[in-house]
Formats: sequence, structure tokens, C-alpha cells
Amino acid sequence: MHLYLNSPSLSVCPKCGKAVLPHRVCVSCGYYKGREVINVMEKLDRKERKRKEKEIKDYEKEGAKPAAKDTAEEKK
Repeated sequence: MHLYLNSPSLSVCPKCGKAVLPHRVCVSCGYYKGREVINVMEKLDRKERKRKEKEIKDYEKEGAKPAAKDTAEEKK
């Protein structure tokens, strides 16, 4: 009998494009199934909040293409 660990299957957050476990709230943006569950921005200081808002805005402009590219590179 050979025991080994599988890497967890990850999905892409539709809001910010980060990798998250399926059926979990995204820790980066706080969204689950298209609605905000956790307000992540209120816990950040001003500088971090601005950076995170910019990341999310850039991802929404570009669409889902860059995230799919990133996950393909991780599998290699």
C-alpha cells in the first residue's frame, strides 16, 4: 500500500482571480457566490486597501484570461 497526498483542487475567485478552495469564501476579497460575505477592506490600513482595490479593478478590466494563464503555469 502506497500512501501519498494529493494537492488540493483549487478554483479561481470570479471577483479577484485568486486561487481559493471550492465552496469557501475568498480570503482576498471576501466574496462567495457573487456576494460579499466578509468585509475584508475594513480590516486593512489605508495603503493596503488602496493596493487591493487596484488589484481587483485591474482583474475586472482584464477578465478571467490572466487567472487561467496563471493556473496553467502553476501546473507545469
